Amino acid sequence: MIALTVALAVFVGIALGLLGGGGSILTVPLLAYVAGMDAKQAIATSLLVVGVTSAIGAISHARAGRVQWRTGLIFGAAGMAGAYVGGVLARFIPGTVLLIGFAVMMIATAIAMLRGRRDNADSVEAHRIPIVKVVGEGLVVGLVTGLVGAGGGFLVVPALALLGGLPMPVAVGTSLIVIAMKSFAGLAGYLSSVQIDWTLALMVAAAAVAGALIGARLTAMVNPDTLRKAFGWFVLAMSSVILAQEIHLAVGLGAAAITAVAAAMYFACSHSGFCPLRRLTRTSPMRAATA
Repeated sequence: MIALTVALAVFVGIALGLLGGGGSILTVPLLAYVAGMDAKQAIATSLLVVGVTSAIGAISHARAGRVQWRTGLIFGAAGMAGAYVGGVLARFIPGTVLLIGFAVMMIATAIAMLRGRRDNADSVEAHRIPIVKVVGEGLVVGLVTGLVGAGGGFLVVPALALLGGLPMPVAVGTSLIVIAMKSFAGLAGYLSSVQIDWTLALMVAAAAVAGALIGARLTAMVNPDTLRKAFGWFVLAMSSVILAQEIHLAVGLGAAAITAVAAAMYFACSHSGFCPLRRLTRTSPMRAATA
């Protein structure tokens, strides 16, 4: 199982390097269900793995000019403060409620990513987000990720891309800085009460780092719009898993089925002449006129 855990950690790293998020969402189940760790140990180890992987992945992105350091460091510092407050407040909220809220926010985020926004230029220096806006967004994202115990890449990337106006590749690279800062802050908090298997943790981290370097190289080869949409569908799929675990299997399967149908319709509308949505929008005015 250790060998399988290490092998699967490579794919966690690829997700982080390519998408700038998904690390905690993938690492915690991997450590809990494959490596056999208890929940708190899995979360603490995940923070170490994601923190190290994100930091090294950020360096690779920075060398390629896909990191806006000013925004990342300010956002990350604010996120650390928000995460601390969220961690304190989480004591008073049932875990199931937190995770359901987590899934709902994932769905809203995914829809926003799929809808997109105006195209941005690829220059890192062209986008200078006001400090007040960066701090505000960082505090909110940190608060949410502190409550639910995840690294927050699925929130950081959209915040930087949709709200901050950064091009998707730059948002991915910059988000890794934020995730690393918040992950190490969270790990420090966990180490006061949780002991981790450092040997296994470092093995998984090394495998994830290898994957992150691969993912960072792949980012330059993928169209930014395609990457944004892939991230959206990925987040939607993961939200179905959480709903299945926290509410009921039927709810998760229903959400997954809706996602699959939506993805099929989206693909049909984008790559073929057959588009059910387009046909519905064409016939609805006629129906309204005859009503």
